[in-house]
Amino acid sequence: MQLISSAFFHQASIPPQYTCDGADLSPDLTWSNVPDDTQSFVLVVHDPDAPAGDWLHWLVINIPATTTTVLTGAVPTGGTEVVNDFGRSSWGGPCPPTGSHRYYFELYALNVPTITATTYADVMTAVQQYTLAKTELMGTYQRSQ
Repeated sequence: MQLISSAFFHQASIPPQYTCDGADLSPDLTWSNVPDDTQSFVLVVHDPDAPAGDWLHWLVINIPATTTTVLTGAVPTGGTEVVNDFGRSSWGGPCPPTGSHRYYFELYALNVPTITATTYADVMTAVQQYTLAKTELMGTYQRSQ
């Protein structure tokens, strides 16, 4: 599978409009080369460089297999947002306190149409059990001081 965005390239800087320093919109995403047996997707966005440990920015489950794009500022069609480390069920853009951080956009293709999960740990348990394929897009961000 391949995951891309028109907002930034893999391993490149994420523009401020997608962060706490801008409009804090989720970037557009498009994926392709999906396994034939895919029944749903899970989208995870996290920052492994956060001072408190890996920080969950966005978690969307039960994205139908027919969905292959996400518009800027939108939830993947048919997907369900799960509470992130900001304590909300919505996008929380990059906002590192110091230095440059990496933000991983991970997309998992699952062989089940839905999973039942209310926490990140529950989602990842299901992902480990039902994943057909995984792809990722990584962007970086550093706030101007």
